[in-house]
Order: sequence, then C-alpha cells, then structure tokens
Amino acid sequence: MQEIFTIVAYPVVWLICTYLLKIESGLAKLLISLTAAILVYVLIGIRQSKKDDQKDNSE
Repeated sequence: MQEIFTIVAYPVVWLICTYLLKIESGLAKLLISLTAAILVYVLIGIRQSKKDDQKDNSE
C-alpha cells in the first residue's frame, strides 16, 4: 500500500506544479515531485512503525 501511494503522489504533485503553480521548469517539477513522493513513502513508513510498536507494547 505504501508503494501505491508513492506512485500516485508523483504524478499528482507534477500536475499540481504544472497547472496550479504554473511552474514551467521541468527540473523544478521533477525535484518537487520526487521529493513529495519520497516524503509520502517515509511518512507512511513512520506511521506503520509506530502502529507496530503500539501493537507490540499492548501484547
């Protein structure tokens, strides 16, 4: 599931940069989109790790 959200985040942020923010530089859009996708991946991983820790502590 984590990977799916990462895959979806990349084109969504690319489209936001293109149409809402009107960024024309391809390099800037690439860097922003990749950063957002990596951030989504890391945040979901952190959240899952905390859930796993809470499950271990409750058992």
